[in-house]
Amino acid sequence: MKISQGFDGGAIEVVSLADPQDIRLRLRPDNAADFHQWFYFRLQNAAGQRVRMVFENAASAAYPDGWPGYRCVASYDRRNWFRLAGTRYEDGCLIVEHAPERNSIYYAYFEPYSHERHLDLLGRAEMSPFACIDHLGSTVEGRDLDRVIVGRMAPGRKPVWIIARQHPGETMAEWFVEGLLERLLDPSDPSARRIREHAVLHIVPNMNPDGSVRGNLRTNAAGANLNREWNGPDPVRSPEVLLVRNAIEQSGCELFLDIHGDESLPYVFLATADDVPGVRPECVALQQRFIASLAAASPDFQTAEGYVPGRFGEEVLGLASKWIAHRFGCVALTLEMPFKDNANLPDGQTGWNGARSKRLGAAMLNPILAHLDGSR
Repeated sequence: MKISQGFDGGAIEVVSLADPQDIRLRLRPDNAADFHQWFYFRLQNAAGQRVRMVFENAASAAYPDGWPGYRCVASYDRRNWFRLAGTRYEDGCLIVEHAPERNSIYYAYFEPYSHERHLDLLGRAEMSPFACIDHLGSTVEGRDLDRVIVGRMAPGRKPVWIIARQHPGETMAEWFVEGLLERLLDPSDPSARRIREHAVLHIVPNMNPDGSVRGNLRTNAAGANLNREWNGPDPVRSPEVLLVRNAIEQSGCELFLDIHGDESLPYVFLATADDVPGVRPECVALQQRFIASLAAASPDFQTAEGYVPGRFGEEVLGLASKWIAHRFGCVALTLEMPFKDNANLPDGQTGWNGARSKRLGAAMLNPILAHLDGSR
């Protein structure tokens, strides 16, 4: 047997492969920080054998509360991913038991979203008559940081910003953007057409391409957690945030969405701007109307479970949506999707996955349109 991780987004450390019933692994930390939880690797030559894989350092992961109730994802072709019932967390270890049917199989923390797929998404957007690609600048390691601009710049059109994957291991965020863009660029969709007529959307599908390619969970190539850098981004440590923040300053912002995934909570929810210093009552009212519109658009979304108010403490203005709400006084929200499953609408085969993230992205057009109609 062999385990490999030398590909886009791959991440694992192999301790021992001597016994198929006791394969010992360790979650690999981000390249310049100690966050570890993401894994993605290939197992070869194990067809017909029952393997037992033990992740020895699961208890010290960034979010150990994410392991209870979690099920590993697997795929033979990297297109169709399924959940493994033989996943459990005990005695501080994540244990995955499985009998592969074929000689080559991939295991991952969540359904990956590759850099090649990211570039393909940009290519499809560039070919649309409704969009163009704008190069914002370069990342720490010199990769392109791209923005998709949808809608024609014209007086009176509202600037809407949507960013995703500040945390590279939260791949559901870019699946979400793919679904949103597919509907937004559909010439036959009336909601998309109305949005394009009244707004200019600035969409950054991947804020952290360096971390994504490296297989990081939470940080960029310099070890920066981008979603704590917004109050004072450093051009060397966090150029990705500085580039996007400068672009927002140039365009202004009427509505801001930051797309994420949560390791522990098995729900889709929004983190609001209620705890932002100086938030205006009228902004809170618009925020609540947006939330109600999303609840009407997608049964996957709920409002009963989410983050406790004040969770981020003194870091609050370092977060993207909090800083935007404070700076522009607009509706600015963080959307969280689960790594596990949606406990309100569980799917035993796939759990929460890329396809469901895409559906939610498409549904997001409804509250965006309602917000634009209400603010005119």
